[in-house]
Amino acid sequence: MVTHTHQGTAVVTGASTGIGAIYADRLARRGYDLILIARDRAKLDKLAREITDGTRRSVEVIVADLGNKKDLGGVEAKIRSDSSITLLVNNAGVASAAPLLDSNVDQMEAMIALNVTALTRLTYAAVPGFVARGKGAVINIASIVSIIPEALNGVYGASKAYVLGFSQSLQHELAGKGVRIQAVMPGATRTPLWALAGVDVDVAMKGRVMDAGDMVDAALAGFDQGEFATIPALPDIAEWNAFESARSAMRPNLSLAEPARRYGVLTRSAA
Repeated sequence: MVTHTHQGTAVVTGASTGIGAIYADRLARRGYDLILIARDRAKLDKLAREITDGTRRSVEVIVADLGNKKDLGGVEAKIRSDSSITLLVNNAGVASAAPLLDSNVDQMEAMIALNVTALTRLTYAAVPGFVARGKGAVINIASIVSIIPEALNGVYGASKAYVLGFSQSLQHELAGKGVRIQAVMPGATRTPLWALAGVDVDVAMKGRVMDAGDMVDAALAGFDQGEFATIPALPDIAEWNAFESARSAMRPNLSLAEPARRYGVLTRSAA
């Protein structure tokens, strides 16, 4: 369904294929103009034509490698200068399933540059304008490995844990400023990401792989429902709420003047 209500402009990174391309289509149908960012011009141009033909929304294409500082800086400048932008979807990322001892550290550093540094800098470029205008939203695509980092490559899991933690801090800091934050944590999803990581996800996670379109539709439904954390596959949100409640319950005892008694430390105050 295509809406004629203009929602502003959405920036979608990693938009040429998979989850990013689906977000682009769904957001255009919701009434957003688009700025699509990826490395492959041919795929971006094809997607832009299809979206424009199907929705009549304006689509701008920016060819950029967000792991490259110069390209990233150009995208940051665009986001800072365009006051029509109301939504940033930080989707661009790379995955790895290789164990630490089988991983190339340069490739891990490149993963951090894309999954962590680029996401952070683009968010910093967008949020001050959102706050100034009193309206805007950031959707950060994390992963279930953000809460079970031992499931795959440790650097990949840690990078997605960063995305979740960064999003939680933003949600807290921006409360009451008119800016929405959503962290989306997909499980195994059928996208080209896994082929690039050398994993046949349908074999590795047989019977547990979600279609990318279904994942995005569920994530956007979670956004509409006001969720901060959206785990598309999780049947009962009470499980996430219990997880968060347990984390919050520890907070008063995480920083105290004395070590816990179980360590048997004779403290200075007791000496």
